[in-house]
Amino acid sequence: MLKSLEGFIEPGSEEERLVNELDFSRIPDHVAVIMDGNGRWAKKRDLPRVEGHRAGAKSVQEVIETSARLGIKVLTLYAFSKENWKRPKREIATLWRLLEDYLKKEDKVLVENNFRLRVVGQREDLPPAIRRELERVEELTRNNDKLQICLALNYGGRAEIVDAVKKALKDKSVNPDTLDEKIFSRYLYTAGIPDPDLLIRTSGEFRVSNFLLWQIAYSEIWITQDYWPDFRRKHLLQAIVDYQKRERRFGDIHPPR
Repeated sequence: MLKSLEGFIEPGSEEERLVNELDFSRIPDHVAVIMDGNGRWAKKRDLPRVEGHRAGAKSVQEVIETSARLGIKVLTLYAFSKENWKRPKREIATLWRLLEDYLKKEDKVLVENNFRLRVVGQREDLPPAIRRELERVEELTRNNDKLQICLALNYGGRAEIVDAVKKALKDKSVNPDTLDEKIFSRYLYTAGIPDPDLLIRTSGEFRVSNFLLWQIAYSEIWITQDYWPDFRRKHLLQAIVDYQKRERRFGDIHPPR
């Protein structure tokens, strides 16, 4: 077991069994998560939807810590899609308040643990106070390199591709005849970030919901029936154990060496 997991994983637990199955030389570099089911989790308990979001915040903290201890380099969380603006105003306001509180309370934790925060999405449409806090923490953690936490906010995969096309068209140095996937990727919100190795979705839905459409072309997908507020380190370990059992061939007949 990795030293970073000692005291974090309870001896004799299911988590310990899963850890013992892991090949630590093949931990995914980038894990992306569609955090789904907060509202349904609350409804099942006859609670307001906003309570599901509050409960989901605890899952975020646990997944961040577990990812760092496992040696995952990038964790991308689908926190707010462009379509989420259709939700009730009170629910949206609660989401922004939870995020603002997190940034103000946890900024020192991010720095102390060498975590970097990065935002992907159309940030110009975010509430000004939220945008300022995000930019402050991004700058504060810019040089950290243990775990990069990417928050997808006001994000849409199709919008990202359209925005990338617009940037490329405005760049006079781009030659259409030599434009390829590698060059095009530089204009995406995720420029400089490796594509996800593993995409996790909670709540049992079998769709990608307009998330990282370009980047997940060859990502392994793992789906759990559990709602996001119930997602714990056990689920992340299960996902990685399953990921390591798969043979990634990227369209070839043999996996890359």
